[in-house]
Amino acid sequence: MTLSDITGQPLFGITLTVAAYAAALGLQRRWKALHPLLICSAIIVIILLLLHVPYEVYQTGGEYIVFLLGPATVALGVPLYKNARRIRQNAISILTGISVGSVCAIVLSAALVWCLGGNRELMVTMMPKSVTSPIALEISRQAGGIPELTAVLTVLTGLIGSMLGPGLLRLAGVRDDISIGTAIGTAAHGIGTARIIRDSELAGSVSGFAMGAAAIITSFLFIPLYVWLH
Repeated sequence: MTLSDITGQPLFGITLTVAAYAAALGLQRRWKALHPLLICSAIIVIILLLLHVPYEVYQTGGEYIVFLLGPATVALGVPLYKNARRIRQNAISILTGISVGSVCAIVLSAALVWCLGGNRELMVTMMPKSVTSPIALEISRQAGGIPELTAVLTVLTGLIGSMLGPGLLRLAGVRDDISIGTAIGTAAHGIGTARIIRDSELAGSVSGFAMGAAAIITSFLFIPLYVWLH
């Protein structure tokens, strides 16, 4: 059996992903500053390059991992249910923060691309980067962007937000779990939520709620933009 026969099997992508994440967790336990998802992604990219394995081949097994994102996302409903009373008590402030954050994410993304001389297609591609990947990809596709690039920008946004977001918020004096959860869920979607739920179940619950609400609000905000662009 040749190397191409091995790498062409779905089990290769699954094994590589699980092994890379396990290694990343081990490194993160030793050096706390390392982000396991970033390290995992780097390990996978390096191995694929060394073995000359195309992404499409790896993805035949990676799709099974992606499928598990659905149940993992649904599992966020458990802490959300447990903290539903606190969320209802602060619903107005949470929804206000999500709405303002969603508008800022769209406007600032468009402004950045415009200032750097990017065209309308690139602008539309970047604008939905702060919402969860399935919604961001569909918004980009419908609005005339580049979904593949939107996927990359969305993952990078989540990684950067999960790595730097909590620290920056605390540095700015924001220490309340509800405020942190609202900010991270709105700006860094599922990756950020998975990060802060390890520190606080309440913050993770609010972040999960913010992630879903931000996706809905951003979708509505894109309706007039879609009409204007077309």
